[in-house]
Amino acid sequence: MKRAAVLVAVLLAGCSVHAAKPVLTVCADPNNLPFSNKAGQGFENRIADLVAHDLGRDVRYVWWAQRRGYVRNTLNEAKCDIWPGVASGVEMVATTRPYYRSTYVFVTRADRPLAGLTLDDPRLKTLSIGIQMVGDDGMNTPPAHALSARGIIRNVRGFMLYGDYARPNPPAEIVRAVADKRIDVAMAWGPLAGYFAKRSAVPLRVEPVTPWLDRAQWPMVYDISMGVRKTDPALKQQVETILRREKPAIGAILARYDVPQIKAE
Repeated sequence: MKRAAVLVAVLLAGCSVHAAKPVLTVCADPNNLPFSNKAGQGFENRIADLVAHDLGRDVRYVWWAQRRGYVRNTLNEAKCDIWPGVASGVEMVATTRPYYRSTYVFVTRADRPLAGLTLDDPRLKTLSIGIQMVGDDGMNTPPAHALSARGIIRNVRGFMLYGDYARPNPPAEIVRAVADKRIDVAMAWGPLAGYFAKRSAVPLRVEPVTPWLDRAQWPMVYDISMGVRKTDPALKQQVETILRREKPAIGAILARYDVPQIKAE
């Protein structure tokens, strides 16, 4: 009788192990809407859920603030399998086919006559402008370089891309600064700007920065992919197949989050 009970217990344990789903471990920032947060409310969270579902896996997160050393300390140390939201073609990881293409944008108050701005608009010389900054001049955002090349410096205010991490969604501060009139115009990455501008209590205008390629070296438009370890080509291929098949669903997710989407040329 005891032997039979032991045998049943072993069989049940084996079934339990067999029934457990494999896991897709995702690198993500826990405080970075609209991209991701610990509550799973970002569009990258939604897209990661979609990919995991199609792979037949459960999602698990490795939370890490997107600071310097992010990739080195997460994906490249095999702490996770994928990194959503990486610029296509970056050298530190293998990147999938793009699943969206977006742009830097001008954000202005809708009640101000500032529609139709371009990088060469003379109005930029007299407006107070907010730009996203990384810190190291060689790594700063394309709008920062584009304005500097035009001698537009004194009327520019930098907003650190990382921001005050003690506050929710710190990069959104640049959009809030337009709403409360601390600056006249923000030049910010489209997915961030589109999401927070749409949810602003003050109506805001969001328009793509043009020209999209400044002086043949500073692109304002980027393709966005998922990053995978270079040592895992099989997963990269699987994820690419899903991104291609789920393109309509992914597009719908991006639209719900007011991500400016640019068609590939």
